[in-house]
Amino acid sequence: MKVYLIVVACFIFSALSSANRQLHSEDKQQGVPLDSIALSDPAILADTRTNTYYMTGTGGKLWKSKDLKYWTGPYNVVQIDTTSWMGHKPMIWAAELHKYQDKYFYFATFTNPAVKIDSFRGNDIERRACHILVSNNPDGPYVPMKDPVYLPENKPTLDGTFWIDKDGLPYMIYCYEWLQTWDGTMEKIELKPDLSGSVGEGKLLFKSSDSPWSREKDKSGNIKPNMVTDGPYLFTTGIGRLGMIWTSWIYDVYTQGVAYSESGTLDGPWIHEKDPITPPNFGHGMLFQTFEGKWLMSVHSHKDINGKYRRIPHLFEVDLSGDKLKVGKIYRP
Repeated sequence: MKVYLIVVACFIFSALSSANRQLHSEDKQQGVPLDSIALSDPAILADTRTNTYYMTGTGGKLWKSKDLKYWTGPYNVVQIDTTSWMGHKPMIWAAELHKYQDKYFYFATFTNPAVKIDSFRGNDIERRACHILVSNNPDGPYVPMKDPVYLPENKPTLDGTFWIDKDGLPYMIYCYEWLQTWDGTMEKIELKPDLSGSVGEGKLLFKSSDSPWSREKDKSGNIKPNMVTDGPYLFTTGIGRLGMIWTSWIYDVYTQGVAYSESGTLDGPWIHEKDPITPPNFGHGMLFQTFEGKWLMSVHSHKDINGKYRRIPHLFEVDLSGDKLKVGKIYRP
């Protein structure tokens, strides 16, 4: 019996080691400048435990850096349940890493193109939803937790992010995509204490049409509010004011704005600043603090090249010391 148990233990250890090697066995590029990486929705975790910056985004890969200037990667760090609604090879968008209760959580949007949940105005809507994976280490592997579904199966949701509100409870803030309503929304849902699932139903925070700066033209050429809500990220200013950066469009220009909560909680009401906060064609931002204490905002630039988008990560200096977020110059480490 002892020999049998030893053999089983060795087999399990070998299997786990093999899986971990597979996750990290791809050919890696080293010393890659940030602006040489093609990546949408860049999000950076500054991990003080390892003194390393970890960058995720769309595509399900991870990059590592010690100085924000040169990066190594990409690493494959995601393990999914292929028997779940995601299928064998889901698309992965807008991944973020958050450290919470001594674990690391991977917030991302997963899409299974093979499953259609609805058809609206002639468009088939694919199964798409925000989901959370967990790991004991910042570089993974990130694996599923208890609940297979965090948000309603019949709603396309995306760009989930994390926030602890003043009630001390954890929440996921996410976008209900415009595809079913023609007016995207920003919503919140309470999470279980260990983030392994959601509690109750989502609650509306604001609509895309509430924004004074996002605009588009309809088929008749009439100007109206843009319908897209993308990339929420929460922060507090130096005086404790709760804000949210988020992204939409001004006609064909990818643009990022900011809103502030009058109540200081996720429930708002949310008051939108009149003007965008970044230069044209930058968006989907998030905020982090360097190991030296400097606040930065990561975004991607958005360029149309012969009908295909090219998106590159960039860093902007930000000032949070007052009552509003102020975006400064591009940061070059």
